[in-house]
Amino acid sequence: MPSGLIALLDDVAGIAKMAAASIDDVGAAAGKASTKAAGVVVDDAAVTPRYVTGLSPSRELPIIGKIALGSFRNKLLLILPAALLLSAFAPWAITPILMCGGAYLCFEGAEKLMEAFGGHGPDEEVAAEDDPASLEKATVAGAVRTDLILSGEIMAIALADVAAQPILTQAAILAVVGVAMTVAVYGVVGLIVKMDDIGLHLAERPNGGVRVLGRGLVKGMPVVMSALSIIGTAAMLWVGGGILVHGTHTLGLHWPAEPLEHLAHAVGAATGPLHGVISWAVTALGSAIIGVIVGGVIAVVVHQLGRLRSRSAH
Repeated sequence: MPSGLIALLDDVAGIAKMAAASIDDVGAAAGKASTKAAGVVVDDAAVTPRYVTGLSPSRELPIIGKIALGSFRNKLLLILPAALLLSAFAPWAITPILMCGGAYLCFEGAEKLMEAFGGHGPDEEVAAEDDPASLEKATVAGAVRTDLILSGEIMAIALADVAAQPILTQAAILAVVGVAMTVAVYGVVGLIVKMDDIGLHLAERPNGGVRVLGRGLVKGMPVVMSALSIIGTAAMLWVGGGILVHGTHTLGLHWPAEPLEHLAHAVGAATGPLHGVISWAVTALGSAIIGVIVGGVIAVVVHQLGRLRSRSAH
């Protein structure tokens, strides 16, 4: 009897060791996948603060909380099951779906450019500005839609890195990546948008150096928020354009991916030690230009269809 108990305890210990090793493997794989998705995470963090720019300070954190909750739903309830199903039954569909998402990002970025240079957004957005509750609801909905695309790209990058793993391991890794990325992005975003409040608090402290730092934060945050809004729009265009470039190459088209890659290498090689940075910048700029073109065409078509529907309704 004791020997049977000892054997059972040995089996339990063995299972525990296997579980611990599996957890370690999931953690390591999730960390590697998260590192590969870091570029999109930076874009996500740059895009999000623009959604609370100009809104009431008392509503900034609640709005970010709602967007973060939507991001969790996007990653864990929509993208994770869809990614696993596609990976198992229709891997060929992943690239076209990602390209549709990239086109949507290009459309969003192009619309922001059109508004910045004197164009007009959709009529319903203008009407919503008179109602704070409607504006907040529209803001959250728009942010969650954009997050869906960026989250899809993050999860797709992670999925590509763990595609050889068993399906349950894939699910665990994607869940860890989704939770970690959401906490990281929206934690940083919350800190950014409340930095001016932190500055006001520091400006009231008795220490002179701390007060100077606080006043500097208060004065500098409007500039930072404006810069982040610009970076966010640029991020939409270069990430969206990059998805389209990568997608066309994956589907077997040599243009525009290969000419852009050759140009980036040629320009980078001419800069010596700055090769890596300059090559990335050329690729990002080329992707953004493609994003502007594609997004601009989509925006013009969407606005024309909107005008036609408005005229037919009257």
